[in-house]
Amino acid sequence: MEFIRGLPNLRPRHRNCVATIGNFDGVHLGHLAVLGQLAEKAAQLQRPTTVIIFEPQPQEYFAPDTAPPRLTRLREKLLALRRYSVDRVLCLPFDQRLAVMPAEVFVDQVIVQGLGVRYLVVGDDFRFGRGRQGDFSLLQQTGVTQGFTVANMHTFNIDDQRVSSTRVRAALAAGDLHGAEKLLGRPYRMCGRVAHGDKRGRSIGFPTANIHLHRHATPVQGVFAVELFGIEGEPVAGVANVGSRPTVDGTRSLLEVHLFDFDRDIYGSYVHVDFLHKLRAEQRFESFEALKQQILRDAEQAREFFLRRHNL
Repeated sequence: MEFIRGLPNLRPRHRNCVATIGNFDGVHLGHLAVLGQLAEKAAQLQRPTTVIIFEPQPQEYFAPDTAPPRLTRLREKLLALRRYSVDRVLCLPFDQRLAVMPAEVFVDQVIVQGLGVRYLVVGDDFRFGRGRQGDFSLLQQTGVTQGFTVANMHTFNIDDQRVSSTRVRAALAAGDLHGAEKLLGRPYRMCGRVAHGDKRGRSIGFPTANIHLHRHATPVQGVFAVELFGIEGEPVAGVANVGSRPTVDGTRSLLEVHLFDFDRDIYGSYVHVDFLHKLRAEQRFESFEALKQQILRDAEQAREFFLRRHNL
């Protein structure tokens, strides 16, 4: 899969493609239906597939303090898209220039001149351009004059409701990891590099792999039974805490994973953590000793979860 950052890096060979536009946050089953629709047309027309995304996501640009927590950071999103045979990803920087760009100019610069799109798949509620003035109708009208076809992406429902990133976020916020997995087609996952921490866990016999999340808000918070991938012997079961560690005056979001029966050095490893079962919400304890006792209970509950899971 080829990653193209910004219009200036487009080349003539990137033209004549089939494309879709969106945030693709979470790369859930609804997104996979779109990618399947795109791949089918690409095979028919013998053209490459291009997914157009924005970084940051538009809501994060216009309202950074109130934008919903991301399901996937850019690297996580690209890893997910790579699994589904996407040929190219064009990432447009969402900045002041793009925010005020008239819809007609966006279509001309990106869809027509930039990519020479032959077939475009978007939702019928897709809005774009300055003041969100561009819509499905404008794209269809332009397609007639510029020689590209615009198709409505098929709605993908589970349990009689449309699958969406908002719905995945709601399931995660409610601690319904099974429900989120149904919508994603896989367990919810966070990725990152293992960094050195303050070694507090090691002092009580619970060393943790610390992963800085580099996001303003997380869609999950609390304590979870997890599996970690990206190291020898994967998956490795464990218990994880996501949050700001209120008992030890934490100030930034951190994912801490204690791996069961594991004592290898994995600092610097880029790992994937699958969230399988929520044990409890994050909470403040009156003392470090009280926290230690709770961690012991959390680990025991997580081990019991994996035992039940393996016996099913």
